[in-house]
Amino acid sequence: MSAPRERHIEPTPVPAEFERAVKQLRAAKFRPEVYTEEMPAPQRIAPFASAISADVTVEGEDVGTGRIVILHDPAGNDTWDGTFRCVAYARADIDPELVTDPLLAEVGWSWLTEALEAHGAEYGAPSGTVTSVSSESFGGMAAEPGTAQIEIRASWTPAGELTAHIEAWGELLCTAAGLPPVPEGVATMPSRRGQRGPE
Repeated sequence: MSAPRERHIEPTPVPAEFERAVKQLRAAKFRPEVYTEEMPAPQRIAPFASAISADVTVEGEDVGTGRIVILHDPAGNDTWDGTFRCVAYARADIDPELVTDPLLAEVGWSWLTEALEAHGAEYGAPSGTVTSVSSESFGGMAAEPGTAQIEIRASWTPAGELTAHIEAWGELLCTAAGLPPVPEGVATMPSRRGQRGPE
């Protein structure tokens, strides 16, 4: 009895639109405090995906972190109202006193929308959440200071080139981490480590 033949499944060709999107993602420039690297993207949400993660570091201390995923479904997605979707996450330490501010969530969301607007990144179908958490230490850790963080999770359907959307996400990370805005007309020189690509 002969052995069963193995099924040969042809890999799905990568659409040119997605290849362009990945190039635009890699072309994004960030402030020198933002250190990025490519990371594995989730494979079950859309047929094609690419992602990068980032840490915001000031004087050797990490003050913020995040990731952004670019999803692409050539067949389109009714929920997205398009064929591409940006899925972003940002987390940063904040002053514990800010956690009780009832406007904190609204302000946190405005950091994203204002960054997108500032970079000329047009978008549709935005959705997301803003969460703030605080921690107090007790017992043997009572001497530890209280800590607080803000987390922003968002997704939107991008229009136009993706580079502006990725750079807006980078600005969101810096704003959440409390970095002062770069004065208008002043160019920042991204660090080499901040532009790491695949080895």
